[in-house]
Amino acid sequence: MMQAFDYGMAFSRNIGWVTEAEQERLRNARVAIGGLGGVGGVHLLTLARMGIGRFTIADFDVFDIVNFNRQVGALVSTLGRPKIEALAEMVKDVNPEIELRAFPGGIQGDTLEEFLAGADVYVDGLDFFAFEARRMTFAACERKGIPVVTAAPLGLGTALLVFGPGGMPFEDYFGFAECRNEIDMAVRFLVGLSPAMLQRGYVADMSRVNLAERKGPSCIAACQLCAGVAAIETLKLVLGRGGVRLAPWASQFDGYRMRYVKTWRPGGHRNPLQRLMTFLVKSQLARAAKPGK
Repeated sequence: MMQAFDYGMAFSRNIGWVTEAEQERLRNARVAIGGLGGVGGVHLLTLARMGIGRFTIADFDVFDIVNFNRQVGALVSTLGRPKIEALAEMVKDVNPEIELRAFPGGIQGDTLEEFLAGADVYVDGLDFFAFEARRMTFAACERKGIPVVTAAPLGLGTALLVFGPGGMPFEDYFGFAECRNEIDMAVRFLVGLSPAMLQRGYVADMSRVNLAERKGPSCIAACQLCAGVAAIETLKLVLGRGGVRLAPWASQFDGYRMRYVKTWRPGGHRNPLQRLMTFLVKSQLARAAKPGK
């Protein structure tokens, strides 16, 4: 027999880690997610299973077969379908009572205010190279006092940064305004996300890393790790539990090395350690780009 959906029963196993009153707060919270690809889609489904009851989502892309290795919405049945439509169906299948606002045009300047309206937390799911959309969205969140959680699948692990009131602003941390081109931005973004760079050293084929062509290897295991840590930070922010370390604090867990590192980089990209790591990464990429390497 088909059982009627009941929110209290569906998420009753969360109680213990959260109180019943806190679960109700999660039910009434709104999380905005920009991008529903590798991390964005699994962010949405993970947060829905934690009982978040309201979402605003944005994505303009469709599913392709090259998405199968890492994107939870990529299935034979969803090939060629808009990601936002497929993920909306999936999340409604988890909780049919979810209040969902969808922006099929993706993150756009003329709809950004509406996209962020009422959001308690913004979770970044944009493509690594979506610098214009990311800068625009993070700046708007800063103006509105909306905390931002960004968990990046780097190597076979996850890097985590949280921006919000009282922390270092996104632009100050990464220093994109000083970059000469997109490759400079990509390197600064990579190093800023993971100052410890735990993923360096075990790349099996460096020829697959090409920032100029916007290419790099990916893995579902890393995306799943991202979803877990991002969901927990979101939970703490929504419930006001504290313990969230804002940028210039960052953290990284590398599942391949089984190492966890927290870093503090006052000054962001201007920090001497950050500058050194940026130089090392640029050097490694330059060596890998030489013929025969």
